[in-house]
Amino acid sequence: MNVTELSVMTLWGATTLYAIAMFAYAIRLARVADEKVAAKAAVAVPVGAGAPADAPLVAEAPAASSPVKRSAKAAGIARATTLVGAMLHAVGLAARGIDAGHVPWSNMYEYTISGSFFAVAAFLIIQRRRDIAFLGAGVTGMATIALGLALTVLYKDVDTLPPALQSYWLVIHVSIATIVTGILTVSFVTSALQLMRDSRATGRRWAGARFRWLEAVPSAAKLEALSFRMNAVGFVLWTFTVMAGAIWAEHAWGRYWGWDPKEVWSFVIWVLYAAYLHARTTQGWAGRRSAWLAIAGYVALIMNFTVVNLFFQGLHTYAGS
Repeated sequence: MNVTELSVMTLWGATTLYAIAMFAYAIRLARVADEKVAAKAAVAVPVGAGAPADAPLVAEAPAASSPVKRSAKAAGIARATTLVGAMLHAVGLAARGIDAGHVPWSNMYEYTISGSFFAVAAFLIIQRRRDIAFLGAGVTGMATIALGLALTVLYKDVDTLPPALQSYWLVIHVSIATIVTGILTVSFVTSALQLMRDSRATGRRWAGARFRWLEAVPSAAKLEALSFRMNAVGFVLWTFTVMAGAIWAEHAWGRYWGWDPKEVWSFVIWVLYAAYLHARTTQGWAGRRSAWLAIAGYVALIMNFTVVNLFFQGLHTYAGS
């Protein structure tokens, strides 16, 4: 087995494990929601056997049941498969870098496998500090889709770097961009859950019985606070991405800014997240409006990676598949 085959095989292994983790996290959400609903519906019984009729009533605690056990088992499977999947993912990235002879983010295929890795890594790092298992299904689901598309649609054999990429700025500029993509992906999942949780709390019809699993998700306010922290970190790093890109452009093309489509969209992303932070901190744009603005920023990020790379002509054509 050569290095190329090792990279592809381990990335397919990571894809499979992420898919298993996605289903395990989804099952956990459903079971935890069932437990919470059952706890709310616990029957009130008198305290003590033979208590008088006017004795105070208390909620009868539900006994440990198979749903509780299945919830714990699903959580264990989800954590294990996500961790092992991330390890295989890292091996696949390293093997691709060794095979290419440079850091693995010089084209859309390499950027996709790198960005999806950083999304899972960001999830696992945050998970060590606080319980965010409710984000697991969304994060591993997006990683599964990203890796699947990368390996089947965007795959590109190792090739010589074009002159513009033969610079140490490839490590500085693009590495920050991939890390930001991972962080903002987790934030996007959080904002989407925030909107869904808020819809259920406000009694919107579509978020009814079919979305009972939302009972296992924290309140919309807690989700918004978590998303804000990640977006703030992402915005700072994206600022460095744009600055490093401008410096690299001066080294490669003799100008800091030339209104190339990629540069324009990078600036649009920066403006959207700056508007999000400004509106939420100074204008009181909390709740659904801030979530939609954060999602708009992430959509612009994805468009910059897909639509701009594939359909716009510019100096960044090397980013295509």
